[in-house]
Amino acid sequence: MITVHHLNNSRSQRVLWLLEELGVPYEVRRYERSKSLAAPPELKRVHPLGKSPVITEGDLTLAETGAIVSYIAETHGGGRFQPEPDSADWWRMQHFLHHAEGSAMPPLLMKLVFARIPSQAPFVVRPLAKALMKGVDTHFLAPRLADLLDYWDASLAGTGWFAGPQPTLADVMMSFPLEAAGTRVGFGQRRHLPAFVERIHARPAFRAALERGGPYAYA
Repeated sequence: MITVHHLNNSRSQRVLWLLEELGVPYEVRRYERSKSLAAPPELKRVHPLGKSPVITEGDLTLAETGAIVSYIAETHGGGRFQPEPDSADWWRMQHFLHHAEGSAMPPLLMKLVFARIPSQAPFVVRPLAKALMKGVDTHFLAPRLADLLDYWDASLAGTGWFAGPQPTLADVMMSFPLEAAGTRVGFGQRRHLPAFVERIHARPAFRAALERGGPYAYA
């Protein structure tokens, strides 16, 4: 049986959702973040990087969300939640499997970190830190995030999903960036992005994953 080493408010929520969609039996071992939002040291006993998600099954220990969802789909999915192999939609799915962490999450993480720097700086330099971070956000992060949001919105315009007429691994992977973007940036007038988030949140498997994994805040 698969064991998901699940950290609250983290990317591992996607793994629970996929397992629920596929009806794969699994066990959850929950870990809680510290007040600084760091993962607890106990996770380093599971994997040297000490991060989540990590799954274990038999002798296998596997980290990184993209690798985990691919493993689950290949070993337990029976072709479900994937388009026809080698079709255009299949390659679109492959693109978003990598895009979610490779291009989507880095600027969103920078947005989160830079927003916290001024409050953590010494009082005397706090105004300077705030001005510096605002400049980085305005001239570097905001344009890149706007491009990403436009790209995602256009990608959803046809079917409401990222890789074909039905939900796939692409949607599982992209769920976390969209939830994070909705909280940290907002969707503006883009109508397909909030509709996607509402659609996945309404799925019974997503709600069941929340029950197994615990409360989930899209910070």
